[in-house]
Amino acid sequence: MTLQPRLVVAARTEDGTSVVAADHPVPAVAVGAWPGSRFHLAWGSEDGGARVGNGTPEPVTLPFFPGPGGTRLIYARYEPQSTTPAPVGDPEALAAEVEERLPGLMDVFEPGGSPLHATDTLDYGICLQGELHLELDDGKETLITPGTCVVQLGTRHAWHNRGTEPALMCFVGIGADRDD
Repeated sequence: MTLQPRLVVAARTEDGTSVVAADHPVPAVAVGAWPGSRFHLAWGSEDGGARVGNGTPEPVTLPFFPGPGGTRLIYARYEPQSTTPAPVGDPEALAAEVEERLPGLMDVFEPGGSPLHATDTLDYGICLQGELHLELDDGKETLITPGTCVVQLGTRHAWHNRGTEPALMCFVGIGADRDD
């Protein structure tokens, strides 16, 4: 069974009453640069720190990565590499599409098409479905299975679906300042 990301937002009305302010599926965003990958931009908070209170804030889902103190809640679905076609089209046009639909995502990748990237975020990644391999700088890979939580501390990394089924990850990204 393929999981469909869904967002339920519990908030308070202006008079302080708790209510479900939103309940809906989170639509997928697909781009030609990554055939077979889909991103579900569920929620985020403004840079500088989240706030709670009366009323329902509008979610901040773009740019893709938050600045210091901001947050993002993103589901990412990865199809198996064995069945995923190579990107088709002009590389500049593909990059422009990503920048339009998922601004900031391409900025973290290295030139030359390497899947390795690093972000100025503290990320909690939870595998919900399928299997992924997490590759780090040393070239070693760690198998990530459902129920595994990966804490990503701004490291250079890549995700690979070497399995036969789609994989679904849920990421909570918190914008951070980099010390190095």
